[in-house]
Amino acid sequence: MTHEGKALKEAYQWEARSQWAKAWLQGDVALTVRFFFGTKRKADLENFNKLWQDALSGIVYDDDSQIAELHLYRDYDKARPRIEISVHQ
Repeated sequence: MTHEGKALKEAYQWEARSQWAKAWLQGDVALTVRFFFGTKRKADLENFNKLWQDALSGIVYDDDSQIAELHLYRDYDKARPRIEISVHQ
């Protein structure tokens, strides 16, 4: 992983820890993920998944292999690009 990739993963982990105060989820989980890009450039959603999935391991769930259902959405917000993740069990 590149230095930039490691830094981004750490940022995702800090944000996840600040918002997830519960114990790890056990068993299968379903996630809804909304990517808000700052530009309308072409974006392959599949290319954005591995990093945040790994970042949530050990925080929201024990391992990303627990993800049994995944819904991905692409949106645009020039003022506030971000990723929003909803977790369901």
